Amino acid sequence: MPQLIAGNWKMHCLAAEAVALAQGVAAGAQGIEAELLVCPTALHVEAVARALQGTPVAVGGQDCHQAKQGAHTGDIAGPMLRDAGATWVILGHSERRQNHGETDELVREKTLAAVAAGLTPIVCVGENADQRAGGQETEVVGWQLAGSLPKPFAGVVAYEPIWAIGTGKTATEEDVALMHAFIREELVRQFGDDGQTIRILYGGSVKAANAASLLAVPNVGGALVGGASLNAGEFLAIARAAQAG
Repeated sequence: MPQLIAGNWKMHCLAAEAVALAQGVAAGAQGIEAELLVCPTALHVEAVARALQGTPVAVGGQDCHQAKQGAHTGDIAGPMLRDAGATWVILGHSERRQNHGETDELVREKTLAAVAAGLTPIVCVGENADQRAGGQETEVVGWQLAGSLPKPFAGVVAYEPIWAIGTGKTATEEDVALMHAFIREELVRQFGDDGQTIRILYGGSVKAANAASLLAVPNVGGALVGGASLNAGEFLAIARAAQAG
């Protein structure tokens, strides 16, 4: 299975900028063996999906509500993302968990809703600096996996050490290897043989300079890229560093 290189654009880009960025990624995508995915704001999913039609670059959302519709001002439902052209959605990102108080239970409900809408979920887990300093990283991630992933699970897991997001810090290859091995064990424990095939992305200050070494770590099925995904050349350089399937 090829590695997945997913760009989380977060709250960046006006419409013309989003389309130009998407076109820049698509222009350099030929010959790249990795799967490519970009996740603009919900407001720009449709425009980006139109710009990427007929290219190998997929489009995803950054969140979706657990309900299909209803009185939920400011939210967006999974079927709306799908209707706009998205085929993926990021769920449970640390910024959603921290800034919006999202719990494992809520992430699980959103994951079920995403799958029902025809979206492939990327469910994020990860520990903060205090939890890692206290030696609680595997306990925290284990509980997140148990609480956030429904059974069966048809999606991708992304490990994002919170202390390495937007800080310029990056987990060492040993840190990544140990945590991804732990996550693999937990996935097998929860889902049996199916847990062997669930891709586990690494996310945390991934850039062109460190992509090759991080993507070569066992059990790393790709990368969830933040700031570096806002530059088409940098994002494509990360994708070119991906391991063949």
